[in-house]
Amino acid sequence: MRQNLTVQLDERTIKKARVLAARRATSISRLIAAEIERLTDEDDAYERAKSEALRDMRRGFDLG
Repeated sequence: MRQNLTVQLDERTIKKARVLAARRATSISRLIAAEIERLTDEDDAYERAKSEALRDMRRGFDLG
C-alpha cells in the first residue's frame, strides 16, 4: 500500500529536482521515492551485515 508524503524544499532545490527528473524521464515524486527506497535498502543491508559480523565475533574463529 502506498501513502502520500509531504516534503518542503527550498525553491532552488525544487528547480534542480525538476531538471534532474526530466533528464531521467520520471517525476520528482518518483525520484524522491526511489532515493528513499535506496537509502532504506542500504540501511537494511548494513544492519544485516552488522548482525552477521557480531554473530561471527561471538562465535569466534578457529585459527588452527
